[in-house]
Amino acid sequence: MERKRKYVIKGRKPLKGEIEVSGAKNASLPAICATLLSPGVYKLKRVPKVKDVFCMLKIMEHLGAVCEFEKDYLKIDTSKIKELSVPYELASQIRASILFLGALVGAYKSAEVPLPGGCAIGKRPVDFHIKGLSQLGAEINLEKGNLIVKTQKLKGTTIVLDFPSVTATENLMMAGVLAEGETIIKNSAKEPEVVFLGEMLKKMGAEIKGLGDDTIYIKGKKKLKPVNIEIIPDRIEAGTYLVLGALMEENEIVVKNINKEHLKTPILKLEEMGITLERVDKNAFKVKRGKTINPVKIITAPYPGFPTDLQPFFAVLLTQAEGISFITENIFENRFLYVFELKRMGADIEVKDRTAIINGPTSLIGSPIKATDLRAGAALVLAGLCAENTTDVYNVELIERGYENFVEKLSGVGAEIKVEEDED
Repeated sequence: MERKRKYVIKGRKPLKGEIEVSGAKNASLPAICATLLSPGVYKLKRVPKVKDVFCMLKIMEHLGAVCEFEKDYLKIDTSKIKELSVPYELASQIRASILFLGALVGAYKSAEVPLPGGCAIGKRPVDFHIKGLSQLGAEINLEKGNLIVKTQKLKGTTIVLDFPSVTATENLMMAGVLAEGETIIKNSAKEPEVVFLGEMLKKMGAEIKGLGDDTIYIKGKKKLKPVNIEIIPDRIEAGTYLVLGALMEENEIVVKNINKEHLKTPILKLEEMGITLERVDKNAFKVKRGKTINPVKIITAPYPGFPTDLQPFFAVLLTQAEGISFITENIFENRFLYVFELKRMGADIEVKDRTAIINGPTSLIGSPIKATDLRAGAALVLAGLCAENTTDVYNVELIERGYENFVEKLSGVGAEIKVEEDED
């Protein structure tokens, strides 16, 4: 069993230097699943070495794939898939395991996938996946917590998603590319990670139109081919380090490997707060702020709206703003679990229904706090870096699900942060 660890942070230390953003975890996970759609060897460049990726690779190896990191890419050989069921002990660790449904049913007409686990940030029903795959002709049964899916043949149809779910869109795309005829997905997700998966599938030989729009059109093919691809930059990690640069006036942070197009809404909010990005290279930007930060209102929404994954970081930043700010969470009902931890540090925050009311500026004080989910955990680390005295952050295993070399990157710009065993 893995030993529990904690981060020990000495705050208020000015940070200076460059941080490079890794490849996107949420683009890598569906890409890994997509390698099941055509047997052969794939090379995926810039896949982050994070716990969620390693968990997905363990599932792939259970299915019969051979996976290994070589130099700067991940090599996956899917030529000898022998198993079509995902083990519970792995699926329970990661929400994205649901993506094996679309890939396996599309390629092998059969799949057995347990109801997935992941962060406890709210309801993330699989109804959209089940309904969409059923419309394509799959027979789905729930037995002892496992989704058992079989079909003689998938046949294209028009599917209307009740909500633009990212993973449901990705699952239906992977099933649709090998279905007979045309599949139309209406109210589809527009996230960059969805577009990336679509571009990968097109490179594999799929015929797809409408990526990034409300409706995706797919003409099914009988066969696809393996490809080599490069994963897009992680926009949530990029947003994390942009907020880090803005937290203290003394910070001088340059964030490299950013795709600004993927961060339009968060960057607009930063500008509204009085924070600007100065281009220093093609995809590298220096974070600049003045003495004060303006309060703002933020409402989370599906892309291209403000991403729910970034709202905990902006909540931390807004504790330093002059006045009252509001964050309304429209995606996950339990996303404000971290607020109690920030209040332990002295933050003046009150949650009413789905809105957090943040009164700033507040001098945060180091305290023992715990990560409540992946993104909130990373946001609490940022809070510790701008807080007085020492902050101990527990449950850091959650953070390491999605951040590559997090402690090393922070230490590289001068953060005083170390990893210790949690004795409790």
